[in-house]
Amino acid sequence: MSTGRDAVAAVWRIESARIVGALARYTGDLALAEDLAQEAFAEALVTWPRDGVPTNPAGWLLTVGRRRAIDAFRRRSALDERYAVLARDLGEDGTAGDVLWDPDRIDDDVLALMFTACHPVLAPESRIALTLRVIGGLTSDEIARAFLTPTATVQARITRAKKTLAAARVPFAVPAAAERAERLGSVLSAIYVIFTEGSSASSGSELIRVDLAGEAQRLARVLSRLMPEEPEVHGLLALLELTAARFPARTGPDGEPVLLEDQDRRRWDHSAIRRGRAALARAERSGRGLGAYGLQAAIAECHAVAASVDETNWDRIVLLYEALGRLAPSPVVDVNRAVAVCMASGPAAALSIVDELAAGGALPNSHLLPSVRGELLTRLGRTDQARAELQRALQLCGNERERSVLERKLADLG
Repeated sequence: MSTGRDAVAAVWRIESARIVGALARYTGDLALAEDLAQEAFAEALVTWPRDGVPTNPAGWLLTVGRRRAIDAFRRRSALDERYAVLARDLGEDGTAGDVLWDPDRIDDDVLALMFTACHPVLAPESRIALTLRVIGGLTSDEIARAFLTPTATVQARITRAKKTLAAARVPFAVPAAAERAERLGSVLSAIYVIFTEGSSASSGSELIRVDLAGEAQRLARVLSRLMPEEPEVHGLLALLELTAARFPARTGPDGEPVLLEDQDRRRWDHSAIRRGRAALARAERSGRGLGAYGLQAAIAECHAVAASVDETNWDRIVLLYEALGRLAPSPVVDVNRAVAVCMASGPAAALSIVDELAAGGALPNSHLLPSVRGELLTRLGRTDQARAELQRALQLCGNERERSVLERKLADLG
């Protein structure tokens, strides 16, 4: 019994995006396609433990989904061209073995699914929820736990996103080249946000949510195979691989954070470093220059190849952050540049950058700016000011593990 159910769960995680994508192409309706896929998997939960796992599990599920689509169109008395096409492809007897799993066709479907889920008509949080649901294969409960959001809120976002796509008559298709370039940013951004939340959890008791970060890596790998000509896709993949390579050394035995200077670099995932560097090299070979994700990947590479913090090429990192700041201005980029400036030129030079950001009211609800400012003031021996900044950072920090680091720094100040 458990073997059949385990097989259903495994196929769902691996093939659900392809099955939903194929059904969306056949029906032209993303919401209906997901419902059909869910019905197919529900039938598999009953049938496979009883009759055994079919030799072509994905084809079996797609056949069941397409049969359900025919039933749905029949119920609507819509015996139009869509039904005729579906019936002709499937055959009235609904034989499961007739469906061929064409990898090239399915790849197109997954790509279309990505662009549909990240369409600009959707709010950013809806894009992320829908991407995790229809491409990542996560349940509403899993998405809710990942972002510490009520399940009902996640379900509402997904439902609203589907209705918005239907109301806007967004076609299920890979957009034309000009529009694809414009919408690719939304796809990359959704994957990046998912990974960022996984690599540095904004709240909760864990510093790293490995499953969430891993899902973003998987999506980036899929996208890199589907769009091999896009350098920024490879830049994002490189960034995710190089960042995730440090995960094994970022936490101690009890899950406590380990700062970069204290990490055992032998514990870094050197296979991931090799993959990340290869993806970065592929982005560089395009001859179009590195984009924002590629520049961040180049910064991560500087850390990955250095034997220690002291041997890191901080001057190059400063230059890369300056380029990133011009290409994609952000106060977070400026804070990270200040950290690099501190390592390259000393805390006084870095403090002027941070003070300017603070004076401008940057990142008012984030602990990042006061925590960095507190560290710089500590290094300059301005203990009272450092204590005030670290206390403010502690008040703003929602992650329990990062709070413990701030508490240790405060204790070290006496």
